[in-house]
Parts: sequence; structure tokens; C-alpha cells
Amino acid sequence: MMPGLEGKGDSETTLQDLKDAIQAFVRERDWERFHSPKNLSMALAAEAAELMEHFLWDTLDASYDKAKNEDVADELADILLYLLEFANMTGIDISKAVASKANKNAEKYPVEKAKGNAMKYTEFD
Repeated sequence: MMPGLEGKGDSETTLQDLKDAIQAFVRERDWERFHSPKNLSMALAAEAAELMEHFLWDTLDASYDKAKNEDVADELADILLYLLEFANMTGIDISKAVASKANKNAEKYPVEKAKGNAMKYTEFD
């Protein structure tokens, strides 16, 4: 178990708790020297591909059932771990980045144009 995260769920764990835990894990193993933005972005893409592989050729309905699989949860965790390490290594404040991007998305996708459809903002008239 990663120190500081024992038995805690989403409602009890802050983003900073996760970032601190992964940073301690990486430092204990002297892995920071391998964790350039290039390498971490590639690792993120590889883990995302591993997640997608679980759903390859499934129907939409089957994908909901498969999403509850422990292997899928492990892939999702791998993605988050690399994301957190990317933020640690680059000094990106994830909460601020998410808030900024959410505001940009709200401007691109106003409710009156985006509600109930999956069109890209460039397709709005």
C-alpha cells in the first residue's frame, strides 16, 4: 500500500494527497531522472491504449459491464499515476488547470448550443 493512502476513498483523499504519495514513491526508487515530460506523456498514452484495449470490439452495453472489472480499474489508476507524476515533474497545478480548461469549454460549448448533442463547437452555427 502506498503510504498515506491506506483505506482512503475519493471523498477522503485530496489531489495533493495523491500527488504527495506518488512523489514519495518515485523518489524512493530514484525514478525522477527518467520522468521527463516526453517520457511521461508517452507512458500516459500507452496506459490509455491499454485501457482502450479492454473495450475493443465490445458493444456499448458490454462496455459498461466490463468497466467494473478490476483490470480496468488498474489501467485507470496507471493513467492517473502518470498524470500526477507529470504534474509533479512540471509544476502544473492540476486544480487550476482543470478550472481554466472548464471555463474555456464553457465558452466553447454554451448550454443553448451544446445541450443534448455531441457536435464539436466548430460545428455550431
